Amino acid sequence: MMRFNSINLVSQRKQRSIMQAITGFLKSSTVTSFAALLALSLAHAADNEPPLGFVSLFNGRDFTGWTVPAGDNGHWKIVNGVIDYDARSESSGDKNLWSEREFGDYILQLDWRIKETPYINPKVRYVLPDGTYARDTQGKELNLTLPDSDSGVLLREAGKKVNWYYQVNIWCWPVGSGEMYGPRTDPNTSPELRAAVTPRTQADKPVGEWNHFEITVRGKTVSVALNGKTVLPGATIPDLPSRGRLALQHHGSERDDQWVVSPSLVQFKNIYIKELNQ
Repeated sequence: MMRFNSINLVSQRKQRSIMQAITGFLKSSTVTSFAALLALSLAHAADNEPPLGFVSLFNGRDFTGWTVPAGDNGHWKIVNGVIDYDARSESSGDKNLWSEREFGDYILQLDWRIKETPYINPKVRYVLPDGTYARDTQGKELNLTLPDSDSGVLLREAGKKVNWYYQVNIWCWPVGSGEMYGPRTDPNTSPELRAAVTPRTQADKPVGEWNHFEITVRGKTVSVALNGKTVLPGATIPDLPSRGRLALQHHGSERDDQWVVSPSLVQFKNIYIKELNQ
């Protein structure tokens, strides 16, 4: 009889121990789940909420403050609170998404991501720190074959130049995003300026992840930080217009339902601006 009671006592202790473990697990899981939900809620609430001193250029709901290309036919659109583009605008003219307002000096912050890279670009170049292209042993420019998508942020309208000339580039080339393609590839650009508009480092996150730009335009000088790293410390561009609209860039073309030029398969959100010297 005593042996039975002893076994029963041990069994009760095990049951209590198991119940305490289960209760602890449930409490821990509840706290963890609540914390995860709270973090997700706060992250969502933070979208399109400008930091102190900035104003939002995108409200997360519609294209108020932006000019959708005439005849676009829904290719620039809002999806789950972000600007989404499929690189297939049907506009017969300019396919970029332009701001309605003009801006002078400013700090621009925005988040962007490349959604996918279905196009394999056979002419990706290896850009050297001085902004020129690497060459092989025969003196020919190296061409790499890599997945590529391409977009950018156009700073102030280009006036007499092509509209993408003053852009901060978004793409998949090894040199990284944040360069200014127009001045870098212009044959009339000085060696000093060509080096100045070439990224100091590659700071892009993997395709599919969100990146953060901070672009400062003051007078004729442009500086760019990508994901907290300075990629252009300050490039002074002699013919940069004093004012102009901003744009999110269209890029790409198709033939027989196949991409033949790197498409701008991109999304944008959290677009904030602080105007300087106001």
